[in-house]
Amino acid sequence: MKPPTSPSQDSAISEAEEAPAPPTRRLVHPLSPIQERKLIDFLEEKFLEVTRNYKKRSDPSSTLTTLQAYLEATHHMLSLILQIPPVDPNAPLRTSLLLRLTGEVLQSIPGYIPDTETLPLLLAWLNDLDHAWLAVIRGQGWDTEECRGIDVELPPGARCSPMSQTERTRLRSSLISGSDSLEEWLEGLNTAGEGSFEVTLQRLGLEQSFNELFSGTLAEMGSLRGSEVNDPGGMIGTC
Repeated sequence: MKPPTSPSQDSAISEAEEAPAPPTRRLVHPLSPIQERKLIDFLEEKFLEVTRNYKKRSDPSSTLTTLQAYLEATHHMLSLILQIPPVDPNAPLRTSLLLRLTGEVLQSIPGYIPDTETLPLLLAWLNDLDHAWLAVIRGQGWDTEECRGIDVELPPGARCSPMSQTERTRLRSSLISGSDSLEEWLEGLNTAGEGSFEVTLQRLGLEQSFNELFSGTLAEMGSLRGSEVNDPGGMIGTC
């Protein structure tokens, strides 16, 4: 017979029994060569389709006549790229495709006329992109529901190649120049007599979000707005 327990012991036991088990890391496996080839072909076609329709965005026959349509089309591509397993030999492919998408999207957004109705959707897209790069830098998988990186387990002996210094430099340059272009683009926003787009953003509750674009990714790489941090550990891949 077990000795009686005190109320405090009973409470501790009850809490321990009710405590959720730690999440199990999902085991990821690399794509087969056939799967990778099919994925590349599919995404190449999507890139071409988006480029083709973006170039004729002023034509009613285009499927991307509005910024909202463009963001929805490219967000689907973003989600697909992030589902590439973070394990070699596929990890470098995920990085290169995301670099390409990032550059094209940030260069294309200013091609549309800014409007207050679409700004929240744009911010949500850019926030997802920030979390996407955090996942890639950290060698994480992607939760399509939460749009966040998740830790994964690699097969025995497998690895996830970290981003190269060249890729990090290219990414930093793309994010910083893209942010600068967006700021210039916002100057064309219809401020309805409020004087400046900053006042309009503040009224909409969006000013801070725009000021903090890609802050997570830049901080993870050890650089905020391009200023280098004297911490070599910030430049080493964490995969």
